[in-house]
Amino acid sequence: MHSVGKSWLLLTGFVLFYIIYLLFGALVFSSIERPVEDKLRHDMETLKQQFLNQSCVNAASLELFLVKVLSANKYGVSVLRNSSGASNWDLTSSMFFANTLVTTVGYGHTTPLSDTGKAFSILYALIGVPFTMLVLTACVQRLMYPLVLAPVGLLQRSGMEPRPATVVHFVLLLVLVVLCFFIAPAAVFSAVELSWSFLDGIYFCFISLCTIGLGDFVPGTQPGQRNKQLYQVSVMVYLFVGLMMMYLLLRTFHKMADLHGLTTFLQLPRCEESEQDDDREPIMENKYEDQASPYVTEKAASKPLEPGSQPSYNTINKG
Repeated sequence: MHSVGKSWLLLTGFVLFYIIYLLFGALVFSSIERPVEDKLRHDMETLKQQFLNQSCVNAASLELFLVKVLSANKYGVSVLRNSSGASNWDLTSSMFFANTLVTTVGYGHTTPLSDTGKAFSILYALIGVPFTMLVLTACVQRLMYPLVLAPVGLLQRSGMEPRPATVVHFVLLLVLVVLCFFIAPAAVFSAVELSWSFLDGIYFCFISLCTIGLGDFVPGTQPGQRNKQLYQVSVMVYLFVGLMMMYLLLRTFHKMADLHGLTTFLQLPRCEESEQDDDREPIMENKYEDQASPYVTEKAASKPLEPGSQPSYNTINKG
């Protein structure tokens, strides 16, 4: 009964903290963005009045025109003279849309225009989203040994204790992910997308790889984009590999939290023991077996470990 009460108390605390966090974010965003919005709104109203004073168009006709223009722009169709004449639904662009749909990034810049397209999007995502998650999970399982288990085992064999070894490994993996999937791509995006700053590139990478997909920055949509098709395919590859690495980072953090007793303290589910066995089975065959044995099995280690400090994340007892 005491455990049940503690569990409900923690759950209540989580919910309250979540609500407070949302309120905090709302206050910060409102204080930062609302003055900018008010200034932009005032500027647009001034521009509208100047246009009406210099033309014979009445306000109602102008507003109707703007509504139609904005509605078309919402679906990626621009009336500007320098806009690209390329379709948003050629093969490469359609594939890019399908990729953002099944990865749940969903920028919202290109959306189905017809009822048939909307209905097909539902059916396509209904199958594609779980299948994409399955493919990402399978890829992460194959990467667990070379990028997680083996490096931690190497750190332990070098003399580090299991818990510090997992912390050092997680920090190194985090730095690697930030450099390879945030900093470097942001530099590329800021160079290719002429209107993007480096901060815009970082912002786009974060919004995309966290599958938030606000859609205020979408690559390959500028007029006269060079090698647009190749560029869109490259972005699709980046999104898939980046999502895979983010998932690997989250799983690594979860396993580290298990080792340090954080999940038990917060009464959160631990990584399954069978999950780790699945990670090892397809990898620890033939050439990897000898390399993995000092880390995975206790009897093959170069020196015996203490009873409370077994080498892998999930098999380490709580402190």
